[in-house]
Amino acid sequence: MSLPEELGALVREHLAARPGASWAELARDVGVAGLLVPEEHGGAGCGPAELAAVAEEMGAALSPHPFLQTAVMAVTAATACGAGDLLKAVADGGATATVVLPGDAELRLAGGRLSGVAPYVLAGELVLLYAGGQLVEAVPTRREAYLTMDESRPLERLTFEDVPVRRLGDGTSAARVRDLGIAALAAEQVGGAQRCLDMAVAYARTRVQFGRPIGAFQAVKHKLADVLLLVESARSAARAAAGDEVAAAVAGSYCTEAYLAAAGENIQVHGGIGITWEHPAHRYFKRATSDAQLFGPPQAHRARLAPVVFGE
Repeated sequence: MSLPEELGALVREHLAARPGASWAELARDVGVAGLLVPEEHGGAGCGPAELAAVAEEMGAALSPHPFLQTAVMAVTAATACGAGDLLKAVADGGATATVVLPGDAELRLAGGRLSGVAPYVLAGELVLLYAGGQLVEAVPTRREAYLTMDESRPLERLTFEDVPVRRLGDGTSAARVRDLGIAALAAEQVGGAQRCLDMAVAYARTRVQFGRPIGAFQAVKHKLADVLLLVESARSAARAAAGDEVAAAVAGSYCTEAYLAAAGENIQVHGGIGITWEHPAHRYFKRATSDAQLFGPPQAHRARLAPVVFGE
């Protein structure tokens, strides 16, 4: 079986399986869920370097697991407010979690009760929300799953109708949660872009046209060289992304555009086979496209950089 066929089979197997069961397995056997959880709460207590390495592999495999929202964003939010019970539940794979960031929902918090709607939320069992300047946990009245282009990244619409909340802490960690989420996503994008490049190179070496591999043609060589440059530059940006909000914004912009370019060029190199359902190329393109909107498009990240660059 060729590399693309193996990847296609792996991705289809992931999507057909129940991600919840395999997530518990990853948490128990590999420790993915507790990567950033402090050791005193049953985690590995790792930092940005380990996070980037794991996220890159998750992106390369198009993992449908809730790594980004659970192991990165929810853990960062819970750690900031010392919610040890939540951290332990996440670290051992007993629960998945998600975070609703400020500005991503219309919420009203009054008298310890929450009402409102949170659209386009990454799927997770436990729901943490920043509302009224606080970090709270609440159980939604209703969950509605979206039919998304990228099946491997489930999104939900959450409705809260005067539900009680559990206060976890103040909302000062929201910016850090967003920036670390952007950093983890950037590393995932690098992993996906690298896999696209690997697929394209492997195909260019074996696909023969006019009596020679298509990789021998200058136009294809230049195309792949350009993608290599994008991927390596994106990797550098992603590894620095956890440093501060400026580095996160740089990575959010550059890695998004690099992944989109790599996924598109992968399809171009493969030609007609690249758009068939059986080949995984289209799945990487779908993931790259959906990732481009997750924390805002590249221009939104660049807008965050404007005050730093231009002193506005």
